[in-house]
Amino acid sequence: MGSGSVKKYKRILLKLSGEVFKGDRPYGIDPVVVDDIAVQIKDLFDIGTEIGVVIGGGNIFRGLSESAKGMDRTSADHMGMLATVMNSLALQDLLEKRDVPTRVQSAIQIHEISEPYIRRRAIRHLEKKRVVIFAAGTGNPFFSTDTAAALRANEINAEVILKATKVDGVYDSDPMKSPDAKRFSELTYREVIEKNLKVMDLTAITLCMDNQLPIIVFDLNKSGNIFKAVTGETTGTYIRG
Repeated sequence: MGSGSVKKYKRILLKLSGEVFKGDRPYGIDPVVVDDIAVQIKDLFDIGTEIGVVIGGGNIFRGLSESAKGMDRTSADHMGMLATVMNSLALQDLLEKRDVPTRVQSAIQIHEISEPYIRRRAIRHLEKKRVVIFAAGTGNPFFSTDTAAALRANEINAEVILKATKVDGVYDSDPMKSPDAKRFSELTYREVIEKNLKVMDLTAITLCMDNQLPIIVFDLNKSGNIFKAVTGETTGTYIRG
């Protein structure tokens, strides 16, 4: 991507599904897929975008879900948090191999492998043009990584949340199952809630609505789509007040 490209958003929060990290594998981390994401993030980094990232843990934790059946919800959620830390370290490694300075900040303290999450320090990293990956969700059970993304985005004063998915936006029904599914180009937060659209969970949507933080839902599988979303080219579904 050319360094002369105009960026629409100066500071963004990129929300990645852990499921994306497994590629075609049943579970785990596919380094080729993660490296492609690193390349797309580097394209943003090269035009000066300040980038925060939140990653889910489904690619690892769902592989353990059989053993978690019947487990206490709090214990299971803590396992999920650890899965997000593993994904965060994988992305950090591949970003730094591409000369993108990166810090992992964890909501649970693991001093040997990550910094603790400190808002002011995170903002300072962003100002110094370091990518910051926020691991371990909110650090609390019963909250999703979508909610963590909305929380961190508001805390770091991000201008937008980019939610990367497997489809090119938000539909009125599952496009994988229904050939007649209709894609929305724009939605309001209230429409998302009233139509019960599966964009992010209700807590995350409400947090964005209360703080007027827009969300762009787009297809990560098309290389370059993260860049297009940041530079204002039409891609996916735009959600705002």
